[in-house]
Amino acid sequence: MDFSQVFIDAGQTVVSRMIFEYYHRLGLTADELVFWLELSSCQQAGNNFPDPDLIARRMGISQAGVFDLLQRVIAKGCLQIVTQQDEQGRQSDRYDFSPLYGKLALLIEENRKQAKENSKEDQISRLYQLFEQEFGRPLSPLEFEKIAGWLEEDHYDPELIRLALKEAVTHQARSLNYIDRILLSWESKKITTKEEVLSEQSRRKLALLQKEAEAPDTNKKAAGLPPITLHNPFKED
Repeated sequence: MDFSQVFIDAGQTVVSRMIFEYYHRLGLTADELVFWLELSSCQQAGNNFPDPDLIARRMGISQAGVFDLLQRVIAKGCLQIVTQQDEQGRQSDRYDFSPLYGKLALLIEENRKQAKENSKEDQISRLYQLFEQEFGRPLSPLEFEKIAGWLEEDHYDPELIRLALKEAVTHQARSLNYIDRILLSWESKKITTKEEVLSEQSRRKLALLQKEAEAPDTNKKAAGLPPITLHNPFKED
């Protein structure tokens, strides 16, 4: 007998790996998960409401054990029984697995938010470290409070504060007051992202280049203006 063909003819049950990854966090035990999978397997094979005796035989438990598992899985919000009606008006019951998928979606969304929050906390921690690195000394309590105010009260993005710090350093102005003026200037122009900062920086540089190009050479020399560089101070090393 060709057992490989037997396995193929038996069909397959499709199960998302996310269910195996998160079932314990959904409150399911291993037995409850196997029970849920048995019902799902039957439905995928066309049996929407399998006989409890069938599930009992497949799991090697009593019918009372099947009803106990059914009650527990329903109570945990991972399964429900619904009544449907066909075109001839005949009613029948079936198992609805969407409650588990709904709980799984919420759990994944919570994980995503937590990961985002952890990432932001890491970003803020690196921001404080960057200030101390650029200032060449530990920050004072008042400086910590000032930066915290930008984050918590003004709701500036940590990346925006980092860019303001880099601009201040470029102008040799390692001062929180100077950085504050930069942030206020950007806020007044509704600049909130790195891309908008770089665009504004490029716009100012272009305007300066045009002004220099229009000015007579003698005026440039008389004014003692420094040469214009196209170096982008925000470019990562």
